[in-house]
Amino acid sequence: MDNFFQHKARKRFGQNFLIDETIIERIVRAIAPRASDRLVEIGPGQGAITELLLQHCPSLTAVELDRDLVPLLQFKFREYPQFQVIEQDALKFDFGSIAAQSALRIVGNLPYNISTPLLFHLLSFKGKVQDMHFMLQKEVVDRLSATPGTKSYGRLSVMAQYHCRVQGLFPVPARSFRPAPKVESAIVRLTPHSPPSCSAKDERLLGQIVNTAFQQRRKTLRNALKPLFPELEPESVPLDMSRRPETLSVGDFVQLANTCFERNSE
Repeated sequence: MDNFFQHKARKRFGQNFLIDETIIERIVRAIAPRASDRLVEIGPGQGAITELLLQHCPSLTAVELDRDLVPLLQFKFREYPQFQVIEQDALKFDFGSIAAQSALRIVGNLPYNISTPLLFHLLSFKGKVQDMHFMLQKEVVDRLSATPGTKSYGRLSVMAQYHCRVQGLFPVPARSFRPAPKVESAIVRLTPHSPPSCSAKDERLLGQIVNTAFQQRRKTLRNALKPLFPELEPESVPLDMSRRPETLSVGDFVQLANTCFERNSE
């Protein structure tokens, strides 16, 4: 049976297994799981964090893509009858399908190679989520929590902060993993705003504007957004359109999106 647990990390899945027990305990303390939680773990790997989470929340659901890890996890945690492993790609999984009556608490060591698209996918379920705790590349955590005017501030910063309160919690050194990654990691907490701090009349349009603006981040807003709104008059917008996108706050982008929405509706 020992051979059963000899699973090598796979580069194609972006696997780096957490082995530092001190860090694992600190992560679980930050999550503070309860028995009544609807807890979901993305990419449990070999179950290092799962083991401690299950002691607090025996009904944990895990979403794992690597088919070889599924039977390993099922065997390892067979004494928890409510524990469930769903063999699925988290990028395609409908998290709303397991939300039931209580909001989800989502945790995970997210693969570096898909972290940004996975975050955007998860934000689409914000109405069914209580909070999210993730281990990510430190650079991504810096982008999530960045403020206007800084180098890290961009599309991910604006959209994450529009949907959630973002809190960078603590760093995780590369030596805490096997194999050790070439980058530093960090833990972040995302808590969906309830009620929203500011509200876009069309969130899809807001996303389009933010994405288009930061694709041309060195251009002025007027020039960057011209492909989207060729007939938009700068004087009709309650913002200085000669500013660069990186100087706008989340609220500024929402105001701009709402103005464009109203102009399109006329």
